[in-house]
Amino acid sequence: MFTSSKNKSYRESFSGRVGKERAKKQKSFKEYPPARRIIAQQPSSSQTSPTKSQASSTPTSPNLNSTIVTLCVGPSQRLFAAHEDVLVKSPYFAQACRAQFFEASGKRIDLPSEDAEVFSAVLEYLYKGDYTPKLVFDKKRASWSLADSDGAAAAGQSESTVHSNGIGGAILKDTVIYCSATRYALPDLQRLALKKQGLQSGVQCSTILASARYAYAHTPASDSKLRAHYLALIIRSRSTFKRSGTMQMEMEAGGTPLFFDLFVAMVNHLDDIAGARSPR
Repeated sequence: MFTSSKNKSYRESFSGRVGKERAKKQKSFKEYPPARRIIAQQPSSSQTSPTKSQASSTPTSPNLNSTIVTLCVGPSQRLFAAHEDVLVKSPYFAQACRAQFFEASGKRIDLPSEDAEVFSAVLEYLYKGDYTPKLVFDKKRASWSLADSDGAAAAGQSESTVHSNGIGGAILKDTVIYCSATRYALPDLQRLALKKQGLQSGVQCSTILASARYAYAHTPASDSKLRAHYLALIIRSRSTFKRSGTMQMEMEAGGTPLFFDLFVAMVNHLDDIAGARSPR
């Protein structure tokens, strides 16, 4: 009798403790369901920062076992080395690497007409998703800007232009990067270069005209972004360009469809103004 009662009380006490522990576990599970934990760890896309939502490319972590490709760039034959799995993000370089699939001594790509400084920016983009100067979003002002843009302007914008032997003067670096991105079939880099170029300020008329001429010489006639950017820029700054001696010389020299396109764009602009003023 005594033993049975003791065992019974022990079983009741033990089952009571187990019941309480189970109740606590179930309560904890209900308080933090899996769906709620997943949402807390993975915020919705609507809460993504503007920098991430408008990023041009995802930074690439190269495979350490990837083949190293040597690139010989420019008339000076400057050498670059890059991982093949990074280069193949560009269809142009993917095809070049496939053409050398059976090469035993290592893969090498020659780019004799490319500017070394521009290609360095392209390679930086392929690895990091951006190139120097970096694109920065100001949350307070809700606007984009270039990192260290004040320092570049104080230094005469030496980092925003490159010298072109074909044009014979300084042209905007972002324009050359845009044209290189067109050649390498990198549309996201095209958009990034165009966005950065739109943030440039204080550019001389001669540089704008030389860059526009370069853009027309290195983009297809179907390009509707970079060419349109220059046409709109000249029209907005027409009061400055009409007094520019460089503009007069460029128009008299001709040799590019730029100025006919500019004429058509100007006429369309005047038609839009006249249409807005006329009563309906």
